[in-house]
Amino acid sequence: MPATIYVLNGPNLNLLGMREPDVYGADTLDDIAGMLEDRARELGVEVEVRQSNHEGHLVDWLHEAQAEGARAVLLNAAAFTHTSVALYDAIRAIRTPVIEVHLSNPHAREAFRHKSYVAMAAHGSISGFGAQSYVLALEAAARLP
Repeated sequence: MPATIYVLNGPNLNLLGMREPDVYGADTLDDIAGMLEDRARELGVEVEVRQSNHEGHLVDWLHEAQAEGARAVLLNAAAFTHTSVALYDAIRAIRTPVIEVHLSNPHAREAFRHKSYVAMAAHGSISGFGAQSYVLALEAAARLP
């Protein structure tokens, strides 16, 4: 049975393709999920892609990833990246490696986006490459021991 990598997406990412395409690109979340599923097959892993506008769902899914023995979690916490101590605590509470993912480069944007609670607890971060950020993170996650 192939290893599973959870791909968790936070608030407003359900609006990808419509919301600020100059910042986030034209790809929808379904487009990104399709890219990940294709690449996952090539890498011999499976992906479980989810999105929620609710912080508690992301916390619950991080716990689930641990309980289900996921190889890793790719987490685009969106705005929660900069505000959520709950996500920081949830990442610290699990052994499953978490890779922070962002479509844009938060450090090239507004000052409030420069602090990431997720990055403070994550195994690593990949940002600024649009939808390709997810694929790069998946490749890194697939190679984790």
